[in-house]
Amino acid sequence: MKNDTIVVTRKSKETDIELRLRLVPGASEIRSGIGFLDHLLASLAHHAGWTLSLQCRGDLEVDDHHSAEDVAIVLGIAFKEALAGRESFRRFGSAYAPLDEALARAVVDISGRPWCQVDLGLKRESIGSLATENIGHVLQSFAINAGICLHVDVLKGDNDHHRAEAAFKALALALKTALMPLETSLGSQPEESAMPREGVDGLLNSTKGRPSIAVSRVEEPDARNL
Repeated sequence: MKNDTIVVTRKSKETDIELRLRLVPGASEIRSGIGFLDHLLASLAHHAGWTLSLQCRGDLEVDDHHSAEDVAIVLGIAFKEALAGRESFRRFGSAYAPLDEALARAVVDISGRPWCQVDLGLKRESIGSLATENIGHVLQSFAINAGICLHVDVLKGDNDHHRAEAAFKALALALKTALMPLETSLGSQPEESAMPREGVDGLLNSTKGRPSIAVSRVEEPDARNL
């Protein structure tokens, strides 16, 4: 189950997306219609050890925002689904990634508690056909839909291309660390504990244990008919 290929499609008046994700290394084919976004996602998939296929047809005649945002939403959904039934893993991950003069840091908590704080420090209006304001938005949309807590900071760098790419490489390495098997203090593997499909709050690596949440729907009589 943990190596299944996850297929997510999303269609709206703004975008038509099909994405296939497998959390094992492999060749990726990414065509979002936005060259620099393809470059960032290819780097993310490669360094995280994913196999990623993506096709997006978007309203680029308007601008790049809808395509960038919706691609990130779909990727986040696929990543979250890929964790369902997965064996226990470390949960926390952090990494630094340099690219020439640029240096980025990413810290993740695969907790089911979505949050995203990003400081890329980009100065240009765009890199290729991707508005720089949408690069942070891609990270945010991915994190929220993946159900993870994500902090990304670019610590230094003069070139915005390098700063952005270093950020995605750092994220990839942090996610790869967070998904490593959870080990006991003796270095042996714990008993298998599958990831609950509804979320990741059931991880063994938590002081709160496994929460139990029940949701029900109760049909009440209409007071007007009494």
